[in-house]
Amino acid sequence: MSDPSVFIIDDDPSARQGLTRLVRAAGMNAESFASAGEFLASGNPDGPGCIVLDVRMPGMTGPELQEELCRSDYCMPIIFISAHGDVPITADVMKKGALDFLTKPVDCNDLLEAIERALEKDRQHHAEIAQKEDVRRQLSGLTPREFEIMTYVIAGLLNKQIAYELGISDRTVKIHRGRVMVKTGVDSVAELVRLTEEIGIKPAQHGV
Repeated sequence: MSDPSVFIIDDDPSARQGLTRLVRAAGMNAESFASAGEFLASGNPDGPGCIVLDVRMPGMTGPELQEELCRSDYCMPIIFISAHGDVPITADVMKKGALDFLTKPVDCNDLLEAIERALEKDRQHHAEIAQKEDVRRQLSGLTPREFEIMTYVIAGLLNKQIAYELGISDRTVKIHRGRVMVKTGVDSVAELVRLTEEIGIKPAQHGV
């Protein structure tokens, strides 16, 4: 995974330059943009990071950019900064997922602490995505019958019960169940349940 970046979006050149210098002096990557449109035109970065976003800008405002990113399922944490922060704006952007809201002139330590929290949150988010991708790769190796039997296993059924539900022999269930455990790399049903829950696989409905 690439090093995280802090994306600074502020139409005030002096504020933008000062924030960029602060972030880089703290040993972090920083990219700056003079407008929301300029940031969008740069293309959504796929690596970890966070956004430091001014509220009031010509054209698309900070909250409007937040809405645009939310619509595109863009999950990078946002820290808002504003000289005009009022309660309604703060409450609205926080409700929509902003990590923090700081007023100008921004306290350097407060901002760096907020950035650290944002980067840690995004690192966790990327780790969760990678973990889910690993699970999907593991499960992609199952045959349709193995997958079907797995859904009964995670529902808590014994081999004999699965065999009855599917109209097959106990031995067939045992063979497929063993292959499921090998292919998914788990040692217990509890591990298999946890694995499938991570990507939202539902247990089989039975006895209905």
